Amino acid sequence: MTEEIIIAGFGGQGVLSMGKILAYSGIMQDQEVSWMPSYGPEMRGGTANVTVILSDDRISSPYLKVYDSAIVLNQQSMDKFENSVKPGGTLLYDPNGISHHPTRADISIFQVEANKLATEMGNTKVFNMIVLGAFLKIKPIVRLDNVLEGLKKSLPERYHHLLPINKEAITLGMRSVLHHHTEILQ
Repeated sequence: MTEEIIIAGFGGQGVLSMGKILAYSGIMQDQEVSWMPSYGPEMRGGTANVTVILSDDRISSPYLKVYDSAIVLNQQSMDKFENSVKPGGTLLYDPNGISHHPTRADISIFQVEANKLATEMGNTKVFNMIVLGAFLKIKPIVRLDNVLEGLKKSLPERYHHLLPINKEAITLGMRSVLHHHTEILQ
């Protein structure tokens, strides 16, 4: 099994954290792992993406042009990465702020209203954990217990009191992901 993933959005949305948690989870499952972040000079609001590869075999290169899965969190990332998903692949996105929804018929498209759900939970910082939960429902490539352990490793100890709300957000994301049906234009 090899899964090549791009996670893309704005800085401050937890894009790099999602990738890091997936990478930690893969390591705990004795998988080969690559985590390659890319971001603009801005701390928040600039573009950010991370490529994560989880594999049972050695990874030859962390540099990819096409992906098995894309997690897209803003329009700029949709424009850039929708066509980079391999035919038969998966695209997950949050429709908030997306003006041009994906239209490809050769991939599976899912959406989760993570921004709305995080607001309803009263903590917008769990947005990325809702998205991660939705992704893991679609593609259970790592076990939930390893994801929670990865989250614990990536959070500084002073924030470990937030682990329960993050677990709740992951579970909410798993329950809230929807298959996106696109119209085939003829």
